[in-house]
Amino acid sequence: MPVKAHPAEVGALAPDFELQDQHGTPVSLSQFRGSKVVLVFYPLAFSGICHSELSALRDQPLEGAQLLTVSVDSMFTHRAWADREGYTFPLLSDFWPHGQVARAYGVLDEAKGFALRGTFVIDGEGVIRWSVVNPISSARDVADYVKALADIS
Repeated sequence: MPVKAHPAEVGALAPDFELQDQHGTPVSLSQFRGSKVVLVFYPLAFSGICHSELSALRDQPLEGAQLLTVSVDSMFTHRAWADREGYTFPLLSDFWPHGQVARAYGVLDEAKGFALRGTFVIDGEGVIRWSVVNPISSARDVADYVKALADIS
């Protein structure tokens, strides 16, 4: 059930960013130009729905696309969670300035201080080709990402 938000629009150039992953390595969206990217915002590490969503992404890799996940958790929280769960894809910290990237994509819940469940499929030119934003209480389906990726030539 999509939520009313003002997410970055399909057809628009995806806002570029640079955030640290769970190892402290800077990762930018622009470094993946030429490749499809699935950008997944989630509220908080170690929470139930977030765990099930990221574990599904771990267990069913998105062929032909780079997965980037983002939350307002610290790099240290992401490292502990990735180590515990075996997440090898980048878990990016939007910790400071707090929620800046989630805000740029229109998925920051300002009242709660963390991201809604926003997903953006971005083509090799950096253009958003598909998106969905779900409420915090509603999980997303990896099959939707797979279909959206298949629809991008």
